[in-house]
Amino acid sequence: MLNQLLDGGLLLGLLLPLFGTTLGAGCVFFLKHQIHPLVQKALLGFASGVMVAAAVWSLLIPAMDQSAHLGRLAFLPAAVGFLLGMAFLLLMDQLVPHLHLGSKKAEGPHSSFKRLTMLVLAVTLHNIPEGMAVGVVFAGMLTGQGEITLTGAFALSIGIAIQNFPEGAIISLPLKSEGASRGRAFLYGLLSGVVEPVGALLTILLASQIAPALPYLLAFAAGAMLYVVVEELIPEASQGDHSNLGTIGFAVGFTLMMILDVALG
Repeated sequence: MLNQLLDGGLLLGLLLPLFGTTLGAGCVFFLKHQIHPLVQKALLGFASGVMVAAAVWSLLIPAMDQSAHLGRLAFLPAAVGFLLGMAFLLLMDQLVPHLHLGSKKAEGPHSSFKRLTMLVLAVTLHNIPEGMAVGVVFAGMLTGQGEITLTGAFALSIGIAIQNFPEGAIISLPLKSEGASRGRAFLYGLLSGVVEPVGALLTILLASQIAPALPYLLAFAAGAMLYVVVEELIPEASQGDHSNLGTIGFAVGFTLMMILDVALG
């Protein structure tokens, strides 16, 4: 399957989210200060909306469609995979030392890691499920299971790339404020996004070996993505004044991803 992916030029689909992160991180060379807090709220809400819509239309619904032969139990693979995805991110949250932007207290086990390193680790944890989501959708397209099309897979990849652009800026600019040089802040932002194509490739390889588990993997990625949304993005977008900006951003992101998935799917 991997050779088919590379020969068909579909590697571009796996790299699109990284391109979005890279372009966003490049804002560190053009902006002197951090993104205004109100704009950041809207962008966090936007990212949440994209991820929720992607989890529903690109992952959970295809997972249940591929399990239609189970009749009334068609929900079972999606439910099991979803809960396992949630549990996986919860476990990673407990095992990996990391520090969220704007937080003073690190999470996970005690570590001697520098503050910048733990900031990057937090963003990297966030990006893992996005890479898995892209990988498992392309795996579904390549195996011919369900009704996942090439354009549908690219719709998810494009949607995540779009929401990765503001995320890249939100990552790199605070790192510069933490004392990193512009070049170093950009590099850290770029590296945090590398986990996405790597995770996508690993997911494709896994799905190619256990194709019957594809519905579980689709739902697993959805659960992992929604864990990030509920645990991190929505609380950050809602705290303080003007939380309605996060809500508006969510509506725009959700609508955009829904349109992409339905129009291109």
